[in-house]
Amino acid sequence: MAFSRAYSIGTDVVAEKITEDPVTTKTAQSTVTCIYQTQIANSWKNVTFFWCRNLMNHTLNVMVHSSEGEMQHSCKVDVKPWHFWSKRGFKSFEIDGCQVDVFWDLRSAKFSGSPEPIADYYVALVAAEEVLLLLGDYKKKAYKRIKARPALVEPIFFFKKENVFAKKSFPTRAKFDEKRGEHDIVVESSTTGPRDPEMWISIDGIVLIHVKNLQWKFRGNQTVLVDKQQVQVFWDVHDWLFSTPGTGHGLFIFKPGPPESESDVEGSGRGCDSEASTPSRYYSAKSSAGGSEFCLFLYAWKLE
Repeated sequence: MAFSRAYSIGTDVVAEKITEDPVTTKTAQSTVTCIYQTQIANSWKNVTFFWCRNLMNHTLNVMVHSSEGEMQHSCKVDVKPWHFWSKRGFKSFEIDGCQVDVFWDLRSAKFSGSPEPIADYYVALVAAEEVLLLLGDYKKKAYKRIKARPALVEPIFFFKKENVFAKKSFPTRAKFDEKRGEHDIVVESSTTGPRDPEMWISIDGIVLIHVKNLQWKFRGNQTVLVDKQQVQVFWDVHDWLFSTPGTGHGLFIFKPGPPESESDVEGSGRGCDSEASTPSRYYSAKSSAGGSEFCLFLYAWKLE
């Protein structure tokens, strides 16, 4: 499935087309896609960090696109190479006449199920003696090695997509406010057995959404409070219940900020005829005043 959206940052209008890659339970390829906007050579660029892990490989791809969606460069990093010293390195390329360097140190990186590290690492994007993007918690080590100053223009983290493969529990992480830490998100389900199917969505260990009779409420939306901040949650788990086992995924969208209208928060269990519960409905909506541009897409693939 594909989604398109256009939104404004300052006076620039950025159009981003996001296409879901053809993933199935047969490939069982866990991926995390994070897209940022930053300025390179005095123009806005979309920078994608694509973490991927399967039975054979564990890699990171860094891609730079123009605001019109044209691919300008891509470089690949082996997260777990044969040689340990290859876990620390850098690569250089040119964008619009400007040299761009990617530095990384993954020697001590810690993982917790996801192909994206959770601690003890850094990945940095540097141009014109400025650190344009810096991922990870080893920030002091990164600046000591790179010897460049922070960029004057803050990058914007606006999109994260994760493919998770599991039987019942699907974890992910997201930061709904740049001034606060990440939140642990877990989707749990019970779709087999004599009881009616149910689903639970918890954030930081607290169950915020509990959907009973999931066979009637397989699409829906609800607004919850996370650290006193409104977060819209959309779900579509039709394929969990009505497709051939192991062939479909559940889709969950987490969008910080209030709904566009009061009618969007009337109920958490809207049925399959509710347009407001579909991902395309989200993408047709504009962010409310004070809302964040960030959005998390979780693709939950059930394993048999």
